[in-house]
Amino acid sequence: QLQLVESGGGLVQPGGSLRLACAASGFNLGNYYIGWFRQAPGKERERVSCINTGGDTNYVDSVKGRFTISRDNAKNTVYLQMNSLKPEDTAIYYCAATGRFRFGLCIIAAYDYWGQGTQVTVSS
Repeated sequence: QLQLVESGGGLVQPGGSLRLACAASGFNLGNYYIGWFRQAPGKERERVSCINTGGDTNYVDSVKGRFTISRDNAKNTVYLQMNSLKPEDTAIYYCAATGRFRFGLCIIAAYDYWGQGTQVTVSS
């Protein structure tokens, strides 16, 4: 059974850092595009960052220069390093996978497999 499990969320002060991990089981994560998405209360789910099978990446403008997505195919895990966190980064963060490459790298509707989410709260 294909499964994604996120970890690493928590409460952090503004300016702090967190590293989220997305561990895959039941499939080889290296053969899929992987994305991180987030949803804040009362808002729609939005893309944060995505990585394709070749290692090319995509970031929403609001996190460029602060967040870094990476993949460790040997561990079947994708990471999201988040630095200089801001209160507006507070959300539930989800990782997702897609094998439907024709839709592009970071189109939410193309992602078929989702984790359960991990809460990130940035507050003093």
